[in-house]
Amino acid sequence: MSKAGAFDLATGVGGKIEKDEVLSAVDKYEKYHSYYGGEEKERKDNYTDMVNKYYDLVTSFYEYGWGESFHFAHRLKGESLRESIKRHEHFLALQLGLKPGQKVLDVGCGIGGPLREIAQFSMSSVTGLNNNEYQITRGKALNRKVGLDKTCDFVKADFMKMPFPDNSFDAVYAIEATCHAPDAVACYKEIYRVLKPGQCFAVYEWCMTNSFDPHNKEHQNIKAEIELGNGLPEVRSTGQCLEAVKQAGFEVIWDKDLAADSPVPWYLPLDTSQYFSLSGFRLTAVGRFITKNMVKGLEYVGLAPAGSQRVQEFLEKAADGLVNGGKKEIFTAMYFVLARKPHMDS
Repeated sequence: MSKAGAFDLATGVGGKIEKDEVLSAVDKYEKYHSYYGGEEKERKDNYTDMVNKYYDLVTSFYEYGWGESFHFAHRLKGESLRESIKRHEHFLALQLGLKPGQKVLDVGCGIGGPLREIAQFSMSSVTGLNNNEYQITRGKALNRKVGLDKTCDFVKADFMKMPFPDNSFDAVYAIEATCHAPDAVACYKEIYRVLKPGQCFAVYEWCMTNSFDPHNKEHQNIKAEIELGNGLPEVRSTGQCLEAVKQAGFEVIWDKDLAADSPVPWYLPLDTSQYFSLSGFRLTAVGRFITKNMVKGLEYVGLAPAGSQRVQEFLEKAADGLVNGGKKEIFTAMYFVLARKPHMDS
């Protein structure tokens, strides 16, 4: 874990937002969401601002509690969280058939944890696309640290308008990132455009499952908590995602909700009623309690900017929404789709 200390957490809160503007950024971010009366249309219309604010506010919390790879994983019995995350990334590389020297695109790469793991595992050259300047700065520093700065890089851009020529990449993947897109079809069409004909795209998507009832108040609240706590304009259904991949022009090779047969529940690290681990201590009930009070103290003495506690609170709400959604099987963090761009556009 790269930024382990409380001081690093405190000084990282807010990302590139001026420290005295963090509180107003939290206010604005929260107002986008239905949990606080916000409208889906406003979230979609302003998704760039909303998602950027979200990642400026939460990246240091993510890294402090989760490490460099900000995603969940299909997990086997006896396997640690970190081992499962690595295997989840290796699985994706194998599904894409990555080979040494290939040019690969990571859409919505975070600070590049998966990018580094996949590049080292497959000996490919991975470009990380991200619209958040703070995360790119962190990612570049971490790439230099492990000696990947010559073969892997980051590009700051919106994945709805990628600055790459047509047919640029040998493979494209997205890990729990394109759920931020305001329009899934348009996002997948951009991925289709930059991928070489005959090559593959793999994605892990956050989705509501077929068990989700849009008329059930409890289900609605869980969905709203997930959207608020994770910077999402809307959580789409698995069916909507699959249809969007097809509408973008891809041939679907296979798709599956990998959470459905995960021997260890994917949400276990966030489930405070079940989980205790020394290695993942910060995610446990005790760890979260300590972090909450630490953030409160750091904000009180001025090391962490005003508003830090509020960020920690909506991340707690997010965790509760994810756990409840997972337990009720109305939400999945790993709907997997492998698709190919046809050799000839039809």
